[in-house]
Amino acid sequence: MSEDVQKHSVHTLVFRSLKRTHDMFLSDQGTMPVRDERSEWFRRQCKLNDEYGLVKNLPKEPTRKPQPHNDPNNPYNQWQDARGSADNPAGSQAMDMIGYDKNRPDQLAADSNKALVAVGAQQALVPKKAPTMPKPEWHPPWKLYRIWDLATGTLKLSLTGHISAVRGVCVSPRQPYLFSCGEDKKVMCWDLEQNKVIRSYHGHLSAVYSIDVHPTIDIIATCGRDSTCRIWDMRTKACVHTLAGHTNTVAEIITGSHDCTIRLWDLAAGKSRATLTNHKKSVRALAIHPTQYTFASGSPDNIKQWKFPDGNFLQNMSGHNAIINSLALNLDNVLVSAADNGSMHFWDWKTGYNFQRMQVAAQPGSIDSEAGIFAMTFDHSSTRLITAEADKTIKIYKEDDTATEESHPLNWRPDIIRKKRY
Repeated sequence: MSEDVQKHSVHTLVFRSLKRTHDMFLSDQGTMPVRDERSEWFRRQCKLNDEYGLVKNLPKEPTRKPQPHNDPNNPYNQWQDARGSADNPAGSQAMDMIGYDKNRPDQLAADSNKALVAVGAQQALVPKKAPTMPKPEWHPPWKLYRIWDLATGTLKLSLTGHISAVRGVCVSPRQPYLFSCGEDKKVMCWDLEQNKVIRSYHGHLSAVYSIDVHPTIDIIATCGRDSTCRIWDMRTKACVHTLAGHTNTVAEIITGSHDCTIRLWDLAAGKSRATLTNHKKSVRALAIHPTQYTFASGSPDNIKQWKFPDGNFLQNMSGHNAIINSLALNLDNVLVSAADNGSMHFWDWKTGYNFQRMQVAAQPGSIDSEAGIFAMTFDHSSTRLITAEADKTIKIYKEDDTATEESHPLNWRPDIIRKKRY
């Protein structure tokens, strides 16, 4: 026995399905989820630790307990009693008589000075100490040690894959990975155990100038000529954030740009936290202090020191009048700036004193314009400085073991007071 099956159009079937769904969840519409106070407390604590974890437990300044107005031991009250008020004109007369009592002028004058110093409005009368410049710490001079490999000075391995100039490399501290970027827009992950490329990160629209690995999270950051800084998931190759805001080439990661600005970024929110506009020329180099919460930026106008997290200005380090391509900072508070004309300046981090200047020579067979220094870094012991130079060499510098404070004295004049210049 056959039954007549009524056929409906697709539009009718979809409409009925939507209607059933609407009727089923109609009772839940317009009701807000119940607020869980414990979940809200955890959320606030996580946000507090994330944004203020480094400073929320700092020691508080001791506060003085205010003395009551009727305390006879309070010098301000004693002075007020002696001065008098509208209700106590006798006190005013007593105060007027202080200067005319010839029997005890010294004692009254001393008591009056103590009382005046105790009053907050009169503390400006106390003379201030003259500003002094701290003496810089002595550092031994640096000299050329050898070229290429740290132990033997021989080439171990060449990794080929980029089709244009390589502008940045970094090694992961947790995995056997090396990351590289170049002018061919490529960002590559190399497995150092297999010596081959295992991942590529695509997204930059132009040359990539710098790359770095996050110290605790498996993400990498790259920046380049497309005026952006991109945050990549190391394993999935996904672009987590595209940090936009610069109007010219981004040369370093914090980030510093050819638009003369430095931007500090909130990685969780993916937006700029602060923009530092003190530099007047392109910012091509940045260096973070290994132990302090500070960093330095290099520009042809000068080198500046800043303090995290808001980028507060600390001091200028002037004198390296060249296009600074790289900065390096070690645990001994030695800051090195390298320029495209082959000059290297060594600075004392605390005082900004320039204790050594060096001009590197291009290798035989190279022209003078190839004496520039493109990149440099200290090794983990902070005793050797490794530079990558325009004459296609990698050079290693170390401290002079034979130098002493007598053979290389500080050419420092303490009578010169340097003012902060923004």
